[in-house]
Amino acid sequence: MTDVVLRPVRRADLDALVVLCAEHAAYEGSAYDSTGKAQRLGALLFGEVPAVFGFVAAQADRLVGFATWMPQLSTWDAARYAHLDCLYLRPEARGRGLGRRLMARVAQAACAAGCDRMEWQTPTSNAPAIRFYERLGATSKAKRRFYLDGEAWHHLRAAPSHPDDAIPDNALLPNA
Repeated sequence: MTDVVLRPVRRADLDALVVLCAEHAAYEGSAYDSTGKAQRLGALLFGEVPAVFGFVAAQADRLVGFATWMPQLSTWDAARYAHLDCLYLRPEARGRGLGRRLMARVAQAACAAGCDRMEWQTPTSNAPAIRFYERLGATSKAKRRFYLDGEAWHHLRAAPSHPDDAIPDNALLPNA
């Protein structure tokens, strides 16, 4: 697909990016609610201090894929790294070198942002992605990803677990 251009995400791409996110979720067997996503993604990508960065693969005026990433840090390594949040290509765009091109573009941008490596995850059931990442030379770590949301999230953050753990509100601010 030599006629595909890789470029940074633009505001005008937000609606199409939400469609790609929905396709990505479906590919991984996850539910996806697109309500309000274009607006929230716009704030994350184009806010005063962007929280996430992204590239799209555009063929003419149609997006056929995207990659998003954000700088993170490892306390253990006392170093910054890039977290690749999403890499998705539509079926017709797979197997044509676009995934490698998107990964290289993210790696270049992350390096320019002071990151010394990239990390990401994929479902263990996504054998084609695992093979692709291994062909890039990536290695994996045996870990499980956990998350809290809904009632469990509310319950955990609602009150200190012990009276001695009470923290003044301003102490929750970064480096306060």
